[in-house]
Amino acid sequence: MPLAHIESLDHEGRGVAHVDGKAIFIEGSLPGEVVEYASYRRKPSYEKARVERVLRASSQRIAPPCPHFGTCGGCSMQHLNPAGQTAAKQRVLEDALWHIARLKPKQIFPPIAGTGWGYRLRARLSVRYVASKGGALIGFREKHSSYVALMDSCAVLPPHVSALIPKLKLLVEGMSQPDRMPQIEVAVGGMRTVLLLRHLEPLTADDLDRLRHFADSHGIIWYLQPKGLDTVALFHPVDAQMLSYELPDFGLELQFHPTEFTQVNNGVNRMLVRRAMALLQPQAGERIADLFCGLGNFTLPIARLGARVLGVEGSAALVGRAQQNAKRNGLGALCEFVVANLFDASAESFAAMGAFDKLLIDPPREGAIALVKALPAEGGPRRIVYVSCSPATLARDAAVLVHEKDYRLCGAGIANMFPHTSHLESIALFEKK
Repeated sequence: MPLAHIESLDHEGRGVAHVDGKAIFIEGSLPGEVVEYASYRRKPSYEKARVERVLRASSQRIAPPCPHFGTCGGCSMQHLNPAGQTAAKQRVLEDALWHIARLKPKQIFPPIAGTGWGYRLRARLSVRYVASKGGALIGFREKHSSYVALMDSCAVLPPHVSALIPKLKLLVEGMSQPDRMPQIEVAVGGMRTVLLLRHLEPLTADDLDRLRHFADSHGIIWYLQPKGLDTVALFHPVDAQMLSYELPDFGLELQFHPTEFTQVNNGVNRMLVRRAMALLQPQAGERIADLFCGLGNFTLPIARLGARVLGVEGSAALVGRAQQNAKRNGLGALCEFVVANLFDASAESFAAMGAFDKLLIDPPREGAIALVKALPAEGGPRRIVYVSCSPATLARDAAVLVHEKDYRLCGAGIANMFPHTSHLESIALFEKK
């Protein structure tokens, strides 16, 4: 069995070693360790492998609390203590900014982190009926596989949702066509829990009765999805209230539909919004744009602090929800929303939105390259807060802002929105030179 001395972690949380000049990416290993490994993918310049045995362990190694870790593909870093996870993600951000954009932030913000367990208020659980494995399997997929992991709990889901997994297995096994129900989505908000069942064949009257009984017995709300996203509809109870989450620092409650995007980690989201407002410093009399605004997660706090704000989003449904949330929170007079495809932004389309004192940008993983290129090289917003879920696209866009648009990268830091995974959120502050 080959040996490796682990040098660092890569952006997916794998240990990096070099053996005979070849890079080896080893799952389950940590910097400073000596491990035996087995490769499962070999390429001319690198290999992907998994740990077989740890011969010299890192001081940051801990026993993974979840019995499914290593098989389930939902988590990749439970063997690294929380402080080590946060530090590793901070290095990923700094490395991306330097290697992609040749930038070093003037300040590294303190990391934003919360509880590591029971935090995941949104999840997509796969469902498979496999008679040879005892019936229905419900959970996340196995690593490097389309198979569903054999699991009866999940430590990153809220405890009451985790406790439903064995009960959902029994429910699915009793349905008329258990092999035609590929997915159950979970959404928790405002003390309410929604389960959205995707079913490929019509449900029988007995199936529907079973779902009603399950909802009444366990205090959940069923939504059903027989076909595409446009077929998602509330099933039971018919008078269920909407999901919501609060931003107590700003006296806000935002409602959302279970298929609409919200952050999975309410605690970290609250801290992230607080950090964003501290960096943006909205003031009465300012006009600020919240680009990729979604249902108003940053728009409404900006307005609460007194600025006039334009929220721009590509989804008409999300814009409608943002407008409703602004009105419900008494901020309709300060908020304006428009539907626009920011991936097609141009200098002309940006100028048509009018002048802004500041920007908040919160794009999906693809980043906002067209948007930052559309900003004027002279003048324009004097401050930009950029919230990102991809260090690589943040770095790419930061290069344009600094090297082409005359901004300084004043600071950057991470938010550990997904503990025990390699995924990270980040936030950066840019100011005009």
